[in-house]
Amino acid sequence: MKRVLTALALVDGEHYQDVVVEAIGALRYEVVGAVMLGGTEKLRGGTPDYGVPLWDSLAEALAQVEVDVVVDLSDEPVVGPRRRFRLASHALAQGLPYVGADFKLDPVRFAPYSQPALAVIGTGKRVGKTAVAGHVARLLAASRELVVVAMGRGGPAEPVVSQPSPTIAELLALSRSGVHAASDYLEDAALAKVVTVGARRCGGGLAGQPFVSNVEEAARVAASLGPDLVLLEGSGATVPPVEAGARILVAGAHQDPEAVTGYLGAYRLLLSDLVVLTMCEEPLATAAQVDGLRLAIAAVDPTLPVIATVLRPTPVEPVEGRRVAFFSTAPAAIHDRLREHLEREHGAEVVLVSGSLADRSALLVELDSPEAARAEVYLTEIKAAAIDVVAETAETRGLPVVFADNEVLALPGERDLDAEVVALADAAIAARAAV
Repeated sequence: MKRVLTALALVDGEHYQDVVVEAIGALRYEVVGAVMLGGTEKLRGGTPDYGVPLWDSLAEALAQVEVDVVVDLSDEPVVGPRRRFRLASHALAQGLPYVGADFKLDPVRFAPYSQPALAVIGTGKRVGKTAVAGHVARLLAASRELVVVAMGRGGPAEPVVSQPSPTIAELLALSRSGVHAASDYLEDAALAKVVTVGARRCGGGLAGQPFVSNVEEAARVAASLGPDLVLLEGSGATVPPVEAGARILVAGAHQDPEAVTGYLGAYRLLLSDLVVLTMCEEPLATAAQVDGLRLAIAAVDPTLPVIATVLRPTPVEPVEGRRVAFFSTAPAAIHDRLREHLEREHGAEVVLVSGSLADRSALLVELDSPEAARAEVYLTEIKAAAIDVVAETAETRGLPVVFADNEVLALPGERDLDAEVVALADAAIAARAAV
């Protein structure tokens, strides 16, 4: 006989006691407790009796009773959309589905994994997740055997192992064969200079579950290589559906705080052990915005460390004294700052800064511009159309291509990013060894 699932019911005092008792009895679950979320209008003095133990908070209840699902029997005005998503995030972070009258939210289904793993996930696209993952990979690969598993919308149909440091010629050959040669796993291999395994996914749920993916298979391939640690890299706001001992969440300080802490963004925060805020500079984000986002994160989890950072382009080969066209996905508002950085720190004469790698039509217009015609070198991030458009054009014109990494720099007064990362990696390895 199929086991009846146990449930924790969320209730409020805007419903009469007998109505709630009847609703609990009608559920297909065995309700073993309830949480009073507030409201007093329909309560007639004293503590209501719903026939099950009653708690004052979801956290308190989940600490004292084991259930299979959380069922929401509350409603406006006690629980509106924002509070409901926050409650759902806390339930999902405990691995529990959250069910209401006309919805069901499920946590990401993490496949069991035998290998020590650290994940880098994001709150959306273009927040610097791959830059942070590359920084983490370089740092950890200096003292341990590391393999990166990176999933993307343009990843391979079957998991593919890439050796470190693929060349422009190799990436062009992949592109000409029909492969997306600027996929995250190839970017990681080229810039972090580590072994990577490419995977793909399609779709992403509110909680970050991919609709379909071959990430679990890719993780098995990574494990077969015998590394000390596997780094699992997410895609956009989608989370790698494989168990990890720790997670680093990358969020952009320029994002709407609701995208980071609202909806099921709170769930991603509760899954994570460290938050790296990128783009913490004007005109992308003011100091007040950074502080406000930090406070919003603390309202979800006051113990979660947050490190504010900026990203700076770093050529992997010298460009000093050369006329450079720089191709990126950076927003136009920061182009002047990137130009100044490349000229001051790397001695280049920057004749063009493009942020159009993800817009092929605009990119082709810029490549035909007088500014691009003056370039001696194309400096490009490995994203979007970097290979099939920028590198192809460079080869046609007989120009060299230099890859641009993105250096992750913590702001003055912030926690030591490298120390935090190493501590998380060590904890993930120790936790797996103890199993």
